[in-house]
Amino acid sequence: MKIYNTLTRQKEVFQPLTDKQVKMYVCGVTVYDFCHIGHARVMVVFDMITRYLRARDYQVTYVRNITDIDDKILKRAAENGESIQALTERMIRAMHEDERALGVLPPDQEPRATAYIDEIIAMVRTLEDKGYAYAAPNGDVYYRVRKFASYGRLSQRQLDELQAGARVEVAEAKQDPLDFVLWKAAKAGEVSWPSPWGDGRPGWHIECSAMSTCCLGNTFDIHGGGPDLPFPHHENEIAQSEAATGQTYVNTWMHAGAVRVNQEKMSKSLGNFFTIRDVLAEHQPEVVRFLLLASHYRSAINYSVDALLDARKSLLRFYNALDAVEVIQGEISKQWRVAFMAAMDDDFNTPEALAVLYDLARTLNTAKKENPAQAPALAAELRELAGILGLLQQDPQAFLQTARTETEATLSAPEIESWIQKRQQARADKDFAESDRIRDWLAQQGIILRDSREGTRWTRES
Repeated sequence: MKIYNTLTRQKEVFQPLTDKQVKMYVCGVTVYDFCHIGHARVMVVFDMITRYLRARDYQVTYVRNITDIDDKILKRAAENGESIQALTERMIRAMHEDERALGVLPPDQEPRATAYIDEIIAMVRTLEDKGYAYAAPNGDVYYRVRKFASYGRLSQRQLDELQAGARVEVAEAKQDPLDFVLWKAAKAGEVSWPSPWGDGRPGWHIECSAMSTCCLGNTFDIHGGGPDLPFPHHENEIAQSEAATGQTYVNTWMHAGAVRVNQEKMSKSLGNFFTIRDVLAEHQPEVVRFLLLASHYRSAINYSVDALLDARKSLLRFYNALDAVEVIQGEISKQWRVAFMAAMDDDFNTPEALAVLYDLARTLNTAKKENPAQAPALAAELRELAGILGLLQQDPQAFLQTARTETEATLSAPEIESWIQKRQQARADKDFAESDRIRDWLAQQGIILRDSREGTRWTRES
């Protein structure tokens, strides 16, 4: 299995520190607001990666943190007139609801920054003792970037380049513009913790260094996150962690691609910012998950209503293939499994893996007509392989009977069933004109009827 390593800019054969065991840390959400569609990309991507590693018989310890103390949290709590704890607990509950809707399995550990204050302070003291950190006159503690010789290697930036773009706020007391804060002195009225440098709170970067090493050890296999994190957040994590421990921090760095909205960067200022619950209020969760996995995890994706409708059409193809087939394990060719695993072994190539599933679905459709005895085993294989991606686990009829969007559901399921009963009565009465009228009227409402010996089944138009 090969994984693209952001640090080396190439695919590398994956060799975990301990055979068949994987320790993975992913930067989670700063819980001051509802999660947006960019967060969903990271959640779904690393859920897919975890699922696949486990399908390959790796024992995975998946750690994803929660940042529950931050400038944005302090500001939002003050704006709302609520306590920091009330805000963060409310947003964490909402985040978990969004994840469950998208089929994202919970991580094995979900450390919160505020539960690791002692460990954060200990790491800062270690950095200070080694000369990598210094206390400034304003009460802040900073990291000496120039002392860490390999700073910039993850983001491939030179110190001179960084120096040119560095800004120093008036209130800061850095020795060098490149230095970054490890511990922030508390302002009047702010939440704080006692420390050797006075009351304060941790900087963002040190939180992840402390939590990841406490949960997984000084060196671990995979560190992941979103597209905006290689610099400065992950660059700073490397500098802090390796200076503190004297060991390699992470072997493989992975980053999900950005989400663009109608080909533009998602931004509140542009009015194209969508929370996960905004999207799920209109579109089926599995459709959203499919869209987020249909492109390679490292590539940018374009979020739009048209893209979601295309994702739904793809899922309809799969669920139509699975519809009215009993799923039973049986002897079939292993060609699809071999091809699927080969695609996923190549840096989790989900577009290629989905192409294999399309081929399997076509074979299933043919078998339903020409070799019905083989269809159950093909359906079982399709379900199992798709399940590794967290897809195709719904009842086919339930999916096929759901409207494209909530606003397009002109008729409810009970109303449709009532019209089908009226049509059946018309047919029993040999009033075929009325039967055809009802069928045509339902078709105009986007409801497609399929008659068989077992009765009438219905689906919504794609």
